[in-house]
Amino acid sequence: QVRLVESGGGLVQAGGSLRLSCVVSGGMFRIYAMGWYRQAPGKQRELVANINSAGGTNYADSVKGRFTISRDNAKNTVYLQMNNLKPEDTAVYYCSLPATDYWGQGTQVTVSS
Repeated sequence: QVRLVESGGGLVQAGGSLRLSCVVSGGMFRIYAMGWYRQAPGKQRELVANINSAGGTNYADSVKGRFTISRDNAKNTVYLQMNNLKPEDTAVYYCSLPATDYWGQGTQVTVSS
């Protein structure tokens, strides 16, 4: 059974930074593609960024140049570095194994203006 646990969310002012972490247990992390998703109130969940097993990355247009996804296979952890945060980045952020039912519990990110 794969388990994902996110951390690192919080309240930050616009222009600030946060780093989210997602620790994965119960599987072979190094072979997994991983994704960060977010869901704002009243909106559908959307992909923020993903990273494949070789380290290749992909970003939503809305976060390109501000967010960076990375992984540490020795720690079974995927990160999302978020810089120059905007109020529209406010959402619950989830990590997931894409195309599976494996999701974390989510971590709240709130950006004040």
